[in-house]
Amino acid sequence: MRVAFYAPMKPPDHPVPSGDRQLARLFQRALTEGGHQCEIACHFVSRDGKGDPARQARLRDVGGKLANRLAQRFLARPAATRPEAWFTYHLYHKAPDWLGPPIAAAMGIPYFIAEASTAPKRAGGPWDIGFTGANQAIAQADGIFTVNSDDWGCLEALIESKTYHKRLFPFVDAAPFTAAAARRRNIRAGYADQFGWPAEAPLLLAVGMMRDGAKRQSYHLLATALSKLIDQDWRLVVVGDGPCRDEITQELEIAAPGRTTFLGELDEPQLADAYAACDMLVWPAVDEAFGMALLEAQAAGLPIIAGKQRGVPDIVSSGVTGLLPPANDTEAFADAVRRLLGDDELRQRFSRAAASRVAEQYDVPKAAAEINRTLQTVGMAFSKR
Repeated sequence: MRVAFYAPMKPPDHPVPSGDRQLARLFQRALTEGGHQCEIACHFVSRDGKGDPARQARLRDVGGKLANRLAQRFLARPAATRPEAWFTYHLYHKAPDWLGPPIAAAMGIPYFIAEASTAPKRAGGPWDIGFTGANQAIAQADGIFTVNSDDWGCLEALIESKTYHKRLFPFVDAAPFTAAAARRRNIRAGYADQFGWPAEAPLLLAVGMMRDGAKRQSYHLLATALSKLIDQDWRLVVVGDGPCRDEITQELEIAAPGRTTFLGELDEPQLADAYAACDMLVWPAVDEAFGMALLEAQAAGLPIIAGKQRGVPDIVSSGVTGLLPPANDTEAFADAVRRLLGDDELRQRFSRAAASRVAEQYDVPKAAAEINRTLQTVGMAFSKR
């Protein structure tokens, strides 16, 4: 199937890395591995991050005009090269989809969405235009993929009986992380030499963008928790960068002087090495839909300690692949870290289970097969209408 792919919040080829961009690329990858031809339909960004109704109205109007032009452009192609389905990744009140529904309707093709969400509390507020637009798009979907179990309750109230819902596990390309894990001993030795760490010191890892909001709060909670573990032997490795870097580095240094190494932003091979070098991932995961780093770390065989909230329990099994202390509870978080630091056998058991579960449930081929089946099922039903 020829698929027109669109991400209204951030195009998959956007130059600034993020978990959102990464998951968009993974959906593209899964579509391609499922045998579909996937093209980026448009780079139009509909996001309004400030709650400006005038801006949302302008984006809605621009989107409407752009949708008309794109539909005409697609229809002018030879029939054998036109999109046979439209696929929108990540729409919500701040980034509604003004393109997909009118283009799919004009072309007579099914409209798919993934990672959509709605929040009734946004009705009538500063994002009301975006909220209404996103809800209208969701209601017109022929197929919906959800990767966060928290989202479906509100989405279900919007859709029609014709809409096919497929619950997907979040997924990741596990190959580079499992490959790095096979070289764990050598990578770890290289890190110890480079940074002057004791060869056997337990290495904790945190991976997250250094920006304001939930990420900043996660780092704050992490610093608070680790300050309670000064009596333990450990080092912290931090991967990430952003506008709050100075504040975050200072807070972590104050919490545990001389114990933290900041690696900044890493590309995928470097990040895979960082996972492989460490003993566990520690991340409070404030307001995380699920957290790509949690999946990547498990693919590399790292036990996880993360706050139990939103979609985190969907991908981290407490007592099997890691520990999930209550959200925002720094005492419980510190206790969980202390427990794993003191139990080598438990860490190893979590490590094996984490790598195995990602390979079985959360890898790209699994998602590709589920997406492919859904596109075929919806496509057949659509053709009979």
